[in-house]
Amino acid sequence: MDPVSTTTSPAPPPMQNDCETEPGSSSTWWPSWCPTSMSLLKSVEAKILACIQNDLWARFVTLPNQDRIWTLTLTNKKAPKPADTGDKTPLVMVHGFGGGVGLWIRNLDALSRGRPVYAFDLLGFGRSSRPPFPADAALAEEQFVNSIELWRESLGLEKMILLGHSLGGYLATSYAIQHPSRVTSLILVDPWGFPERSQPEAQSQGSPEGTGPEVIKRPPPPRWVRAVASVLSLFNPLAVIRVAGPLGPGLVNRFRPDFRRKFEDLFDDDTIMTQYIYHCNAQTPSGELGFRALTESMAWAKRPMLQRVHQLPSSMPVTMLYGAHSWVDSSSGNMVAHIRKESHTVVLLVHNASHHVYADQPEEFNKMVENICNGADPERERV
Repeated sequence: MDPVSTTTSPAPPPMQNDCETEPGSSSTWWPSWCPTSMSLLKSVEAKILACIQNDLWARFVTLPNQDRIWTLTLTNKKAPKPADTGDKTPLVMVHGFGGGVGLWIRNLDALSRGRPVYAFDLLGFGRSSRPPFPADAALAEEQFVNSIELWRESLGLEKMILLGHSLGGYLATSYAIQHPSRVTSLILVDPWGFPERSQPEAQSQGSPEGTGPEVIKRPPPPRWVRAVASVLSLFNPLAVIRVAGPLGPGLVNRFRPDFRRKFEDLFDDDTIMTQYIYHCNAQTPSGELGFRALTESMAWAKRPMLQRVHQLPSSMPVTMLYGAHSWVDSSSGNMVAHIRKESHTVVLLVHNASHHVYADQPEEFNKMVENICNGADPERERV
């Protein structure tokens, strides 16, 4: 039996799957097409989700404004009775920039053993709807956050443990500030967009007293980050993938060989995950436009979250997980802990992990998240 149980939704409206001409480009020499489509994205994602052993429900959740959010719900197939997990606060997982639900493949089964797990493609990314985003940072952020709230309302989730990676961590924090009654615990994994631009990207000093682990000197951003950043001021962040036309899949393989290594043991074809990344990001640009509105460059947010993190309720536990070898500086986490020094705030380093902590050290990551979630359940004593 197919381990992926899905419900079918009405076919989405036709979408333009060819490469769009970027602003300022000349259509006479740019490639006119990319070897991608939503059907190809669906196909490669299905190969990834076929690894899941627990019960999976995959479907579109239609919002009141008719935007659709591609959503996975997982429950423990081996649970003797629904009550064993039914009273547990669900875990909601929010991916980062350029990602999608498939990137959680090493985590979904393990984390859904003890509670329901939801993962969704952010608005404008993956298989979710791709609406226009405003160029104003505050309005673009609000569109992202509002889509998460409408998604929650549509599913009828009263409370959730909210986990976000990278851009997803930034948006999860913004959501928790605006809708604190819905978040029982906030887990931020290598979150993007926290430091102010004046803050050095790498600090060699120790962390403020009592705020967390010693800050590790970070390596420079990887080559693919620098390459994308170099064109960010002229084009949309992922324009290079579309500009490459039929060379795009090979370009992703070249610049993201790490994704092959992180997931190669799961599939007979070690390019499955880079195919997935390509098809997620070669579609009509949408979420990347929203991200561009949020940024001054790939590294900096126009509205740094450190300026607002004090607005989180003091009663809300916050855990920040950083890869010890990530290009994201964990000193921002220590500053959050210092700002929230009267609140439950923990900063943890995951050794031998880079920015994609959940894929580099999945067993350790899953164990950490499971422990955090168990501490967030109302019936358990928080540790």
